[in-house]
Amino acid sequence: MTSIASSGPKRVTTKVIAGMKDSKTPLACLTAYDFLTARLLDQAGVDLLLVGDSLGMVFQGHETTIPVTLDEMIYHAKAVVRGVTRAMIIVDMPFMSYQANDEEGFRNAGRVMKETGAGGVKFEGGERVAHLVEMTVRAGIPVMGHLGLTPQSIHQYGGYTPRGTTPDEAKQMLRDAKTLEDAGAFAVVLEKVPASLAAKITKSIRIPTIGIGAGAGCDGQILVVSDMLGLYEDFQPRFVRRYAQLADEIRGGVGRYVDDVRKRAFPGKKESY
Repeated sequence: MTSIASSGPKRVTTKVIAGMKDSKTPLACLTAYDFLTARLLDQAGVDLLLVGDSLGMVFQGHETTIPVTLDEMIYHAKAVVRGVTRAMIIVDMPFMSYQANDEEGFRNAGRVMKETGAGGVKFEGGERVAHLVEMTVRAGIPVMGHLGLTPQSIHQYGGYTPRGTTPDEAKQMLRDAKTLEDAGAFAVVLEKVPASLAAKITKSIRIPTIGIGAGAGCDGQILVVSDMLGLYEDFQPRFVRRYAQLADEIRGGVGRYVDDVRKRAFPGKKESY
């Protein structure tokens, strides 16, 4: 029997991502929360999609990521996975799904993998989650780290201010990045970190760094899709570049629809049976 090689796009894996750092090919990453958006982002060539707990703010309307539950993350991740054929899909482990103890975090990470079909999970923190990262990786689950501004600790920090701005914080972040690498993480997000520190971390570890508000010296970049497409208008962080203004497009399109309905201009003969 002759085997027929798949003509579809090559799936992005941890091996592919490691190779992109080696070849100095920047990683293009975005968040995704639903099937249709994930499919469009995948078709556009995004390398990695994060099902982020940022959905608590841009999808559910909360002020922080704290209220998001594990069940909600799994629900959204399932939808994203169904829309993707190429990009790697990573799922945020939400607040209190792993902070109580490593065993609970380990079981919850396994549940995410079993129920969603995603490619890995993301934990916030450095040295404090190192043992959990090691346990999870040893079980065959790819883990992405997250350093700098960690939104699940926002009440501890007292705001969305940059991290790593003092010598002590910078030294700790360098240690945390190395610790995550040693624990087996395949990549690490650096959020709202001074560009010079992010570049130093990027050069000091073998695994890729993915920046959000951390300058161009990282191995890749990630943004919240609702921010970069101009859908979320309540707040625009300094690090966001808006590549579209879809909120205006949607309001305009819906406004024209409402106007046509009011004037009985829709439906017309072509839209009627």
